[in-house]
Amino acid sequence: MNLSAFARYARVSVVIAISSVLYPLHASASGIADNYPNKPVRIVVPVAAGGSADKLTRIIAERLSARWGQSVTVENVAGASGIIGAEKVAKSKPDGYVILQAGEGLVLNGILFGDLPYDAKKAFAPVIKAVVNPQVLVVNPKSGIKNFQDYVAYNKNHPEKLSLALPGLGGIAHVGHELLNRETGGRVNYIPYRGGGPAAVDVIAGHVDATLITLAAVTEYVKAGKLTALAVTTPYRSKALPNVPTMAETGVPNFKVESWQGYVVPTGTPPEIISKLHHDIAKVLGEPEVRSRLEDMGFGVTGASPAELETTLKAEEATYGKVIRTAGISVQ
Repeated sequence: MNLSAFARYARVSVVIAISSVLYPLHASASGIADNYPNKPVRIVVPVAAGGSADKLTRIIAERLSARWGQSVTVENVAGASGIIGAEKVAKSKPDGYVILQAGEGLVLNGILFGDLPYDAKKAFAPVIKAVVNPQVLVVNPKSGIKNFQDYVAYNKNHPEKLSLALPGLGGIAHVGHELLNRETGGRVNYIPYRGGGPAAVDVIAGHVDATLITLAAVTEYVKAGKLTALAVTTPYRSKALPNVPTMAETGVPNFKVESWQGYVVPTGTPPEIISKLHHDIAKVLGEPEVRSRLEDMGFGVTGASPAELETTLKAEEATYGKVIRTAGISVQ
């Protein structure tokens, strides 16, 4: 193990160790979590199969199943910007057997949609902020756009001519690209999809020109030459694609959009169950093989606590709410 790899391992180990102290299991005191899980567990991914959320969750589900000796299934419930899947979990019994894969959409939908079938602020209890990830701007290699500067110039000079696949209407890619439009004066023709997987496939096929998407969803396609990566949205480059520049260093100073992915459960789930879920998912994330796979895909492993995820949700509500109102983003 080289020094860099050791340092990454140490950081993840410290996070998991701290999380274990802050969120200890109380099963011995209450008995609630003693036998959890004693039947199959279902993780609902509110987007189509093939995207970064799906890939992450299938890795975690496989390892949890091995750890628990119980089946952990992944159910893709796509549609309505993730609302259909979220509603399914929100209305499930709060016993830890139905879990929702979550990201910024949990916050964004609460801001963008005035009539959700659940209370966006009260329906879910945070379990873990598992990973962070840049968004990456990719184009079809035959598009003629070679770099980020070309992209910016084209969209400014040819408003709404370039088609951009959105992994979800009103999602982080939509909000992130509206931020980019505001900074560069460009405009694109948005084409909404039911997840990152289908969006990426259509860019590869040439049906649409580009997409702004979670990096882990397309790392393998970029490495294989099926997509051209122009820039990432974070102020740091990804270790998975170190030659891809940031938007901030290629013409849009101080630009920053960072995605996250994690897990929540219905409000009312016993805290002992939440503690066990956090503890066991964090342990899976800390497994060297799992961590290596996720980092190669472009994820940054965090394993952050329920309290830290709660802080993220509140901060994003304030930040993205301001962006949405300023940009006039509407999906109604």
